[in-house]
Amino acid sequence: MFKTKILFVGPTESGKTVVANFLSDTTENVGGEYRPTQGVRILEFESQPEGSGDKICEVELWDCSGDFKFESCWPALMKDCSGVVIIFNPDIPSHLKEIETWHSIFISTQSLQESQCLLIAHHKPGCEIEHGRLPLAPNLSRLPLIHSDLEEEPEDVRHSFYRYLGNVVKTMSESREREEMSIIT
Repeated sequence: MFKTKILFVGPTESGKTVVANFLSDTTENVGGEYRPTQGVRILEFESQPEGSGDKICEVELWDCSGDFKFESCWPALMKDCSGVVIIFNPDIPSHLKEIETWHSIFISTQSLQESQCLLIAHHKPGCEIEHGRLPLAPNLSRLPLIHSDLEEEPEDVRHSFYRYLGNVVKTMSESREREEMSIIT
């Protein structure tokens, strides 16, 4: 069984916890009162990533607080992570700028490949949804982007995440194989 650690990061009130709960089947309730995550929540579940054949993957979703008062903990959270998902609310204009900071802290510093990263534009219930192009910074526009609407298209979100997980597992497998070959030769 393959084990993978995925960090969910992004601005406060972007919907990280809602998406993490949904993907891990922790809860069926998509709405509710906002309660900020304190530090980090770790959700564990098994998944069969797209393109992995019959392989089952043990997933750790690290739902990280978007509050900068926990910034001193972030290096510890990043240790041994397999991938990073930046979640933001495209209906809040400041989030488009803030995600550049999240990219620089969690993706650039770890030299992750694009296949190990994902942007989720999470649309909250009742918001007007435009699935058009977002005005993203050049370093962010290269990353895969999905629009999350858990009320209208929940299974599309799940399917896109499983495809992303498959890319992460493939990247990790290739990296492990290269490492093993370098030891042998």
